[in-house]
Amino acid sequence: MEVSGPQALVRRAWTVNAPMAAMVVVAGVFLVAALVGLAVDPRELTGQPVWAKPARFAFSFGLFGVTLIWLLSLARGHARAVRVMAWTAVVCVAIEGAGGSWAAAEGTTSHFNFTTLATATRIFVMLTASLVLLAMGLVAVVLLLRERVGPPALSWALRLGMVVVTVSMVAVYLMVQSTPAQEAAADPRPGSPYLGGMPYIGAHTVGPPDGGPGMPVSNFSTVGGDWRVAHFVGVHSLQVLILLGLLLTLGPRMLGPRHRTALVWIAAAFCLALTGILTWQADRGQPVTSPDTTTVMALTALGVATAVSTAAVFLHARRRTAPQP
Repeated sequence: MEVSGPQALVRRAWTVNAPMAAMVVVAGVFLVAALVGLAVDPRELTGQPVWAKPARFAFSFGLFGVTLIWLLSLARGHARAVRVMAWTAVVCVAIEGAGGSWAAAEGTTSHFNFTTLATATRIFVMLTASLVLLAMGLVAVVLLLRERVGPPALSWALRLGMVVVTVSMVAVYLMVQSTPAQEAAADPRPGSPYLGGMPYIGAHTVGPPDGGPGMPVSNFSTVGGDWRVAHFVGVHSLQVLILLGLLLTLGPRMLGPRHRTALVWIAAAFCLALTGILTWQADRGQPVTSPDTTTVMALTALGVATAVSTAAVFLHARRRTAPQP
């Protein structure tokens, strides 16, 4: 008897890429642990429940793992490379999940924390794991660029989605830079127990310190710039572009392969430009919830350019399919 539904999807994922399926399971375990922590642990840290950040990270890693199972299954002829990448992802996610949970259990921050040798070691190991995951993403881009993955629209959605994800990691680099306030308060003594004389290096927020008022769930700052906004949009553009590629393979019929590919390129350009605008907005210390006139003009120009480009593709497709006199 053939099994269908969620159970069949789990079995198929395990058959296609067992290590990556294990990574999703690992992320799920850390997500459950974080949800339990949210339910039983009333402590707060930087203005949010202490287990909120581990929960968000675990959910994001699980979603990314599900996406990678599909992506790596399309890289044919590279079984060894895919296997190495998959097991590497398992280790990296385990490190990130364990580090975040460890910090939450201690009631301290997992990132930017150099107050002790243990916290400094933890952040270095977690940062290394993140960089390895980024490198793995770059390798996946290279492999996918060499493959013909189904219809051109879906193929380009996969490739361009990974490109946008990679570019969005710029926001992570900006997060780990010391802020002017941290540098001004640094201990200049040679015997300082902190790295560079600073107990904390880096921040999510630009302007006010981390821990101020934030949006529900995401905790994006509502009083200053926030690097996490651009990073979130860039990372999850991959899922958006893949969904668009899938929908375009189903219709409408008047769109030819080139039209559908053009629409994917337009969407990818929109995601990339939006990530750039949000990074620029955060760099100016501006909350995502309170854009100034310049930011609104940039977003409006992006929206108009995207709408005009999309309309042009549909008009061209309609003219080609219209009956000739």
